[in-house]
Amino acid sequence: MKKIAFIGLGNMGGGMAANLVTAGYKVRAFDLSEDALAKAKENGCDTFTTVSEAVAEADAVVTMLPNGKIVKSVYTSEVIGKAPKGALFLDCSTIDVATTREVAELAENAGYMMVDAPVSGGIAAANGGSLTFMVGGTSEAFARAQTVLEPMSKAVIHAGQIGSGQVAKMCNNMLLAIHMIGTCEAMALAKKAGLAPQKFYEISSKSTGYCWSLNDYTPVPGVGATSPADYDYQGGFASALMLKDLGLAIAGAEDSGATVPMGEHALEIYKAFVEAGNGGKDFGAIFTTL
Repeated sequence: MKKIAFIGLGNMGGGMAANLVTAGYKVRAFDLSEDALAKAKENGCDTFTTVSEAVAEADAVVTMLPNGKIVKSVYTSEVIGKAPKGALFLDCSTIDVATTREVAELAENAGYMMVDAPVSGGIAAANGGSLTFMVGGTSEAFARAQTVLEPMSKAVIHAGQIGSGQVAKMCNNMLLAIHMIGTCEAMALAKKAGLAPQKFYEISSKSTGYCWSLNDYTPVPGVGATSPADYDYQGGFASALMLKDLGLAIAGAEDSGATVPMGEHALEIYKAFVEAGNGGKDFGAIFTTL
């Protein structure tokens, strides 16, 4: 595969596309944002004004889009039938499982292979080529997808059949949301009870309280690892996106008959935070409510 169409050049997609260029691929990029397209061009991508033009000569199509409705619309109207027969489709968006499987079925019926490949790692990992991809699809499709995903990743894991990547992502982000709330509560309690937050970090980060939210993404300004907390919670993973992902997890739980009381409570907490006007702040800003 030499030519890759990359659709969706936002905070995550822009860095991912740049890493594909660095790996030697000819990247055909599209985004609705002129600024995003200009940056992609600076990073070595060829840019196009429509999705159909971008995918026209592509061996593979990578999409990084906001939600399932947009994913379905883009694939059905501008990718399927416009990309060359036999092209591989890789949807790296975080969307619902049902839409993933519906779009994949449409693609396969039209002569394409498709995987769902949502990511974990955030903007820094997207820029640094150290994302984790959780991939759903056939073994053959996964083998083809690996060569595209590896330049953007630290790990590419085959989760199972189509849609399994989205299941893994919704479970992972529900766990992350719960961890973050717990981390913020513990940090706030330590401070109010008279223990310096930095000292609590030094102790808990080497004890059974160890977790990514504490050790690698400390949500308290000036404490522990550098994170968006040190920049007034700007950048990072927006609380509105965490709320969206929690919604997908709760919907997935309802569909599968799973019981997720902590996930439901996390959803309530982030919903109130976003509705208070904090949707653009990093999800670690939940600390400021405590």
